[in-house]
Amino acid sequence: MIPWLNTDQPFPSVQQALRQPNGLLAAGADLSLPRLISAYRQGIFPWYSEGQPVLWWSPDPRMVLEPAEIIVSRSLRKRLRKRDFEVRVDTCFLQVMRACAQPRPGQPGTWITDDMLDAYGRLHAAGYAHSAETWMDGTLSGGLYGVALGGVFFGESMFTHATDASKIALAHLARQLERWNFGMVDCQMATAHLASLGAREIPRKEFMRRLAELVNYPARIGRWRFDDDLFD
Repeated sequence: MIPWLNTDQPFPSVQQALRQPNGLLAAGADLSLPRLISAYRQGIFPWYSEGQPVLWWSPDPRMVLEPAEIIVSRSLRKRLRKRDFEVRVDTCFLQVMRACAQPRPGQPGTWITDDMLDAYGRLHAAGYAHSAETWMDGTLSGGLYGVALGGVFFGESMFTHATDASKIALAHLARQLERWNFGMVDCQMATAHLASLGAREIPRKEFMRRLAELVNYPARIGRWRFDDDLFD
């Protein structure tokens, strides 16, 4: 059994998370700005479907990407040099979220509910949530969004409508985060796609140890701007 949280109750220790389903920690509470920031600082994130209560997770192991370790394939490197795109940051955050929420093959629905859109829109307005966007021929063609606290970027979701579009956004994000001395991108759950880009699983105990240090790095709150020479 997992605890039900009232809005004034703190999270339990992540050590209490279930093994099956992996990482399920608690239910209830809300998606307020203080609650979400508290969750991320403790290695916890919300993930649930329409019609469910808010469910909170902290899986073990945890998928992470070191910004300096992103794998840029030969074909992607060639595309980056071609520059037939534009990478923008924080120009259409909710549009990126809505694109990430679109149904995908084999998935009956989405966990990016209207409540999640509202909550992360507030995080973005407060300067904690960010989107990296790939534009091609004036059209938003791919991107990702997530939350930044201290020296950690907590990746939430990505989408692509054109070949390499999401990878272009991620490559620029990783390169910029490396310059800004971010120590880790939290990818949450393991996928083959993320592994192909250099992400790897680490024990939750190690993740929590690194998180405790990195979240106290100087914060970059507010709208972001990427350097223009990331792939010169």
